[in-house]
This record gives sequence, C-alpha cells and structure tokens, in this order.
Amino acid sequence: MATMQALHLRKDIPGAAPTLTLTTVPKPTLTPGHLLVKVHASAIHPSDLINAKGAFPFTTFPRIPGRDYSGTIVEGPPSLVGTEVYGTSGFTQAFSLDGAQAEYILVPEAAVAPKPKNLSAVQAATLGVPFTTASLVLRRAACKEGDVVLVLGANGAVGSAAVQLAKSIGAKVLMGTRDEKGDVNTASDPELKKIDELTSGKGVDIVVDTVGQPGLTKTAVAKLGRGGRLAFITAPRMGATELGVEMLDFYRMEKALLGCNTLSYSVEEFAEELKALTPRFENGGLKAAAPGEWNEMKLEDGVQAYERAGQRGGGKFVIVA
Repeated sequence: MATMQALHLRKDIPGAAPTLTLTTVPKPTLTPGHLLVKVHASAIHPSDLINAKGAFPFTTFPRIPGRDYSGTIVEGPPSLVGTEVYGTSGFTQAFSLDGAQAEYILVPEAAVAPKPKNLSAVQAATLGVPFTTASLVLRRAACKEGDVVLVLGANGAVGSAAVQLAKSIGAKVLMGTRDEKGDVNTASDPELKKIDELTSGKGVDIVVDTVGQPGLTKTAVAKLGRGGRLAFITAPRMGATELGVEMLDFYRMEKALLGCNTLSYSVEEFAEELKALTPRFENGGLKAAAPGEWNEMKLEDGVQAYERAGQRGGGKFVIVA
C-alpha cells in the first residue's frame, strides 16, 4: 500500500483538544469523478488554527488539516493531468474530509481552478479562504460602484482581499486598522468619529467586519447611512457574543445585518469563485501577497509551523513540499 506524509489531527479523549502530529498515512486512491493533486503549498489560516484546537463542532477525527492549497494534478482525466491548480475548502475539506497539509489530496473534479500563471505555488496557496470570503461578504452586502465601504481589519488576510475587491467594483474604500496606516484607527478612535468627518456625517453604505468584536461592531452599525449594510464573518470564541443595536435608528434608516459563513458553501461553489478570480490576478487587477510575506516551512516542520502561527504576532505561515 502506497503511503504519504501528512499532518494529522487526532482526538483520542472526548472533550480534550486534538493533538497535531506528522504521520505516515495511506496515500489517497483515485476514485471516479475525483482528482489526485500533488500538493506544493498549503497556507495556515486563522480558521486552520481554530480547527486544530477542536473548536469547530462538525470536524471529525482523525483528520488531515489544511483548507487552502496549490498543486499539480497527477491522476485523473488525461486531459487534466499535469495542470497546475489551486483550491479551497467548503464545509467538507479539512473538516469531514481530509485537507491539504499532506503530500497529496483527493478532491472532486469540480473542486479546483487553474492556478494564475503569474503567481508562485506559495502565493496561490494563500488566496482561497481570504478571497472567497471577501467575495461572499461583498456579494451578500450587494456592493456596487459608488458605495462607500468601511473595512474593519483591513490589513488582515480577508480584510485586505475585501479592500481590493471593493475597489475593483468601483466602491470608495475606507480602511479601518489598529494603527495609523488606514483611514480610521480603531484602537485610538474606538467610537469611529473619523467616519463622520470622512463621510460629511452621511455614514457609510457598507461595513465589512472581519474583526468580530461586539463593541466595535455595534459602533460600526451606528455609522451606517440610510439603507446601510453591515456584513460580518466572525464572532468572539469566548465571553459575550451578543450584539445590541439601537433599534429605533436601525429600522428608521432601513439598515441590515448580514452574517457570512463560508462553511455553508461547497468546494465546488468556491472553485467557481476562484476560476473567476484567476484572470484578474493574471491581468494585474488583483494582487497576491508579495514574495516573502508568508513564512515557508516544510511539511516535516508543520507542527512547529502551527505552534509559531498560533503565537500572538507570530507571523503568517505556509507549508511547502
């Protein structure tokens, strides 16, 4: 039986956190309607760290983690073998089916997109979760040309993707960051008073909230103009998670709150998103992370990569073949 190296999450004691190890496991066997992909790179995203802690209730164990990846098709329809691809998870891969932090991954034929030719394997492997999440948020918020969009957490992976995508639609983007690099410093201006100045008191059309802190979210709701929409992708993992809003203003101004959960969608749906994004990366309309922005670590050092990625300020890591 052919084998491969893989990161492996096990949960031997009910209620305990999973353990992550580098393990030898059976190499996936090609089945009808699927592709075997040789993995070249797989990013460690915040949701991968959460999954490794056992915080997603629908993850089954043992499990190979890794939502995003790039690689080459090595088995499947002859016309596809040799194609460089990239992909991301929906609600199955890395949760109820094995993910990409291994030498190989078995995926449905419709679960991959052609890798942008101008991007490295590492760059492509970091795009899936951030850009499909940002695309989902902007679509649900009905973002259109001319909208004023405030992105909270604009310097994060999803936030920076939302900034690019919103600008490409023709929206005016205001960047909310915890420093002076954005338009609004959410650390020194938690009441977002700068928004009043930047919008002449009219408020914004859309808030993209990638931070998920109830106090900041509540304040951002108050900065929505008439018909404004706030779309959020996360919430606290502990402590209070309630979000209170001032109802009178909310209904009179016809505002809306939109929860956006990428784990409600399939790998095939997100592959279609990635296929639409590929030419936009190739023509320079969208930008991937610059070379060196992500720390590269070999699969055999994957456990250490997770440990470092989980440290505050530890940096961004991608596992490479």
